[in-house]
Amino acid sequence: MSRRWIVLGILIAVVTAPVLWSVGMGFANPFQHWSEARWDSAGLAPDPATTPEPVVQVYAARAWGWKGIFAVHTWIVVKREGAARYDRYEVVGWGVRHGRPAVRKDMRAIDGYWAGNPPRIVVDRRGPEVGALIERIEGAIATYPYPDQYRSWPGPNSNTFIAHIARSVPELGLELPPTAIGKDFLANGNLFAPTPSGTGYQMSLFGLLGLSLGRDEGLELNLLGLTLGIDPLDVAIKLPAVGRIGMF
Repeated sequence: MSRRWIVLGILIAVVTAPVLWSVGMGFANPFQHWSEARWDSAGLAPDPATTPEPVVQVYAARAWGWKGIFAVHTWIVVKREGAARYDRYEVVGWGVRHGRPAVRKDMRAIDGYWAGNPPRIVVDRRGPEVGALIERIEGAIATYPYPDQYRSWPGPNSNTFIAHIARSVPELGLELPPTAIGKDFLANGNLFAPTPSGTGYQMSLFGLLGLSLGRDEGLELNLLGLTLGIDPLDVAIKLPAVGRIGMF
């Protein structure tokens, strides 16, 4: 057997093994119907009553049903200085076929469970300088190129939306999870763009095949929307479906 076939076999095994493991783990636990799942607050966001400073947070939670085996759903929340409440922005597919917008505001609790899956904070920015970021974030939301479109795979979806905001506001310093399928779906069929963190560059063919290199993301290979990569600075590896495994 030639070395080329050996390398190809190893690559296929590295991609498929974590996917099969995640599929097995997912189907070992029955999926809850969305109407019976938890959507309430997980208590992660700071209380506006005791946090007068502006706040920006990005959350990620495993998607609902079988899609959660492979991917997370992401959203962003903002609170202006002195505001009594947060605003939550995200993209969802429910109702888009019937004319509803894909971009939704304040649809759920700002830090709520997503169809029973617990959220985690991906970015937490606070302080006086965050006020200017909020203005630019809301500007990026207004210029999102797919406000009335949704496609789970390969995009545009919720992760395409958050990646668009991140690229528009690189000071946010957002490194999206490797399971954020759709983050590599570049706007308007572009082949090249900055990585979402703004610390590198990527090439992507409609979110199906691509390569990215960035200080924060490390080296990522995108195969059919699945991410395989290494992050030397954080001593971590990124596996399809499983996500990021590392020391930091």
